Amino acid sequence: MKHKMLAVVLVMAVLVLAGCGNDPDTSLMKDGTYTAQMTKYSHGWREYVTITVKNATIVTAEYNAENPSGFIKSWDNAYMNNMKTVTGTYPNEYTRYYAAFLINQKDVPSIDALTGATSSGANFKRLTQAVIDKAKLGDSSIAFVQSEEN
Repeated sequence: MKHKMLAVVLVMAVLVLAGCGNDPDTSLMKDGTYTAQMTKYSHGWREYVTITVKNATIVTAEYNAENPSGFIKSWDNAYMNNMKTVTGTYPNEYTRYYAAFLINQKDVPSIDALTGATSSGANFKRLTQAVIDKAKLGDSSIAFVQSEEN
């Protein structure tokens, strides 16, 4: 009789533990496309990060900025030439540098600031946290991030 009772208790324990594994893991990102953007324009540009998640992993990432008409900062050759001579880098270089940190990630990666683009690096970190938080919720609405000055 004791063996039957022990067997019943063990079966119940296994069923309870197996049921725990069916809860969705809220720490994993949901498949989809997610965007975070700054709430305000800075020097005529508003930065954003867009990621696409598949199987809880970031498969594409874009980091850039746009002006009020929708023109993309990394396409602005005059801006590039001016910035490169002053800082040693330019938007098309640093946006790809920062976005590369996100590919194949399952959470917020450690990101090293690029000399000459440290302000953008700080915004990128904040945008990345916001966009990954949205991906974990499966919420495809745009996340708006306040600038540090606010």
